[in-house]
Amino acid sequence: MSRVGSRVGDVASRPPSSPVSVTLQFVLAGIVWGSSFLFIAVALTGMTPAQVAGGRLFFGAVTLAAIVAIRRERLPRGRRIWAHLCLLGLTFCAIPFLLFAWAEQHVPSGLASIFNATTPIMTAIMAWAVFRVESLKVGQLTGIAVGIVGVVVIIAPGAVGDIADSTVAQLALLGATACYGFSLAYMRRFLGDTGLSGISLAFGYIAPAALLMVLLSPVILAEPMRLTPPVVGSIVTLGVLGTGFAYVWNQNVLRAWGPTRASTVTYITPVVGVALGILILGERISWNEPVGAAVVFAGILLVQQRIRLPHRART
Repeated sequence: MSRVGSRVGDVASRPPSSPVSVTLQFVLAGIVWGSSFLFIAVALTGMTPAQVAGGRLFFGAVTLAAIVAIRRERLPRGRRIWAHLCLLGLTFCAIPFLLFAWAEQHVPSGLASIFNATTPIMTAIMAWAVFRVESLKVGQLTGIAVGIVGVVVIIAPGAVGDIADSTVAQLALLGATACYGFSLAYMRRFLGDTGLSGISLAFGYIAPAALLMVLLSPVILAEPMRLTPPVVGSIVTLGVLGTGFAYVWNQNVLRAWGPTRASTVTYITPVVGVALGILILGERISWNEPVGAAVVFAGILLVQQRIRLPHRART
């Protein structure tokens, strides 16, 4: 293993021991996940959405299994924990991976990365309204409303007149981020006190999702694939980094920071995703997409209480 690879592996495998370690893992996960939208677009040139989702889950599970075996990590025990992890395999992996891959057939990769930025808002809604693991103040509720306005700005111009494929794809992207928000809050509610490492937890929900795709392989592999070097390289990178190491990093950040703060990794992903889409794929963005993204970010900042509404002076 190269020196750089060894450092990356160390960051992925050890639990966060300091704020610097957690921040580094946070940034690395954002960069890797921001690049994932490019890799999905390339993989789709030779594979179906289901094959892309299945491939990244397979390579992600293999990567995590190797890390678990090398480090002799303690695996989850008990039916209750495995039931939670199997559910997360669907909501945090299989379903959103399928939705993102399907949607990128109809929308640019950069736009997909912009929609991924709605994850903190989805997480706040789920953590507050569904699982009751976080409370929200008036300013934070205002932030959710502002974020919704931003999403409308992004979607509305293309949806005027009729529901085109791109509009349905954008709704699918929102469905994927809703799955992420549900899953992050669900982890906080039901798996916050397991005592397991981030590696074990990530393996615990990625492995069942990968197994599901393997069981569905007679259907998934019925469609022919064109396994060119860029396609193979993209799917392997998606699995090893985007679904292997990055999920471990995210798990460690989630444990240290909580679901809402951890979900702000999506501050980074759209910047990386849009830049790569423009520079490598030659994509273009419409005026409403960065404007809507800016409104979404304003909503996120309110939800995170990075900016606050002015208080009225009492008389």
